Amino acid sequence: MSVVKINVLTVPAEQREVLEQRFASRAGAVENSDGFEWFELLRPVEGTDQYLVYTRWRDEESFKAWMEGPMRSAHQNGPADEAPKRPAATGSTLWSFDVVQSTGPKA
Repeated sequence: MSVVKINVLTVPAEQREVLEQRFASRAGAVENSDGFEWFELLRPVEGTDQYLVYTRWRDEESFKAWMEGPMRSAHQNGPADEAPKRPAATGSTLWSFDVVQSTGPKA
C-alpha cells in the first residue's frame, strides 16, 4: 500500500500568510511526479503553531525520487538577481507512515 509523509512545520503567526502564499505559488510542483497520490496543506486552528504538509505516495521510492529531483527545484529561491527568501517556518520534522487501511465515501 501507499506511504504517507507529513512534514510538520513550526510557523510563527506573522509568517502564516507567507507560508501559504509560497505553497500556492508552487501549485503543480508535485502533482505530476511519478507515484504521487495526494497533497494537503493543513493550517492549525488553535493550540499550536504547527502546519502539517500531508503527501501520499505509491511507495517509498517515489517519495525519494521526488525529494532528489522536483522537490529540490520547488524549494529553490527565486531568480539569481533576487535576494534569498527567509524561511517562513522556524522548524521542520518529517513523519513517515505506511498506509495499513484506507477507505473513502460510499458511492
